[in-house]
Amino acid sequence: MRALRPILPLAVAAALAACALKAPPSREDIAPQALPNLKVPGKWAESSAAGAVAGGWLASFNDPQLEALVRETLANNADLRVAAARVEQAQGYVKLAGATLYPQVSFLARGGGPLSGDSSGLEGAGVFANWELDLWGRVRAGRAAASDQYASATLDAEYARQSMAALVAKSWILATEARLQKAIAEEMAAAASRNIGFAEDRLRVGRGDQYDVTIARASLAAYRDSALSLEYSYRQSQRALEALAGRYPAAALEVPASLAAMPAPVPAGMPAELLERRPDVVAAERRVALAFHRVEEAKAARLPRIALTAAGTSISSDLFVLKDRDNPVWSAGASLTAPIFLGGQLQSQVEIRTAEQKQALAEYGAVGARAFGEVESALSAAVTLEEREAILREAVTENERGLEFANQRYRVGVGDLRAVQQQSLALSAARTALLHVQAERLVQRINLHLALGGGFEAKQ
Repeated sequence: MRALRPILPLAVAAALAACALKAPPSREDIAPQALPNLKVPGKWAESSAAGAVAGGWLASFNDPQLEALVRETLANNADLRVAAARVEQAQGYVKLAGATLYPQVSFLARGGGPLSGDSSGLEGAGVFANWELDLWGRVRAGRAAASDQYASATLDAEYARQSMAALVAKSWILATEARLQKAIAEEMAAAASRNIGFAEDRLRVGRGDQYDVTIARASLAAYRDSALSLEYSYRQSQRALEALAGRYPAAALEVPASLAAMPAPVPAGMPAELLERRPDVVAAERRVALAFHRVEEAKAARLPRIALTAAGTSISSDLFVLKDRDNPVWSAGASLTAPIFLGGQLQSQVEIRTAEQKQALAEYGAVGARAFGEVESALSAAVTLEEREAILREAVTENERGLEFANQRYRVGVGDLRAVQQQSLALSAARTALLHVQAERLVQRINLHLALGGGFEAKQ
């Protein structure tokens, strides 16, 4: 005890002058390292509307039923509950990591008659306090790492919510498309059924033959098969939406009978802002900071640990006489623990944490590069799909006219049924392609919102 007394004031002084933690690298520092070959331009390569990125994109589709389904999914989806639980765990780790920054106080009591509870013959109680002086920042670095882990988990959970809202909206659109595609197949089947009637009428009056009747019936069978296949796809899309919302997949969810109108153009902001706006990118940045603090923690673990100790005890015995002891007894002191030889364990920990930091930096670069690629892909798709929609609208119009002419020629006897069927197939293909492009435009609009990091909820 006396040998430790000179350490006490030195330890207190050292604690007061403990060095501050090093700050982790900033976004401006890590971006060039993580993306050394990526030069961020002043504007997007694909054209986009000017202005700052705004949130609340879900309301732009003007579909209250979709908004209600998104809210239901966010409240009941199992994957999102897992993400929320991870956030709670990370928050608990923050408290745990910082607990040793404060004095640890414990109480011990023993009794049980002359021999006491463990046959030692001693009875009494004591209060013991221990406080490690975080001179080198080991504990603070651990707490900072836990805080970064909590921040990254929170951001990951937010991006999961955004991704889930986008997934529900896209699935809703694709389910609507499946319903409309089925309707097209049913219309074509009805037209094929009418063609059978025309062919049979011509056969009865002697102006047709059995071949026309046969190919008309074969065409009807093909359209009926297509309608059944699309009915299955529609029901599967209903089940997918119900599963996302945590419902039983009974294919009972009703989706609209028409696609939503295309919302107004989206302001895409500046490319340089993307890395600080998207939750998944910022979460990756926080993991770089987490890895940095883990390295600092491992380095500090190689240095001595100094702790202040204090105790107050009262001990008695009915079995033997305690020599020269007054009750209670108060004591205070300090302890010093320094690693001398551990076979390279501590240095290995530093090397492992350093490698983890390199990995976190590389993962940040991968997430950032993917974010830029997703925005440019969505912008490019929007331009191409808009042009395709205009072309396909014209194709549908012309094929409708062509089918009308083919039917007229067949009815007056100057054309055959094969021309009608070929024109019907062309019209069906054009209508199907147009519907798919219209749905894909809406899907790519959602992809663009998600890629830009614009939230689906309107700001309060």
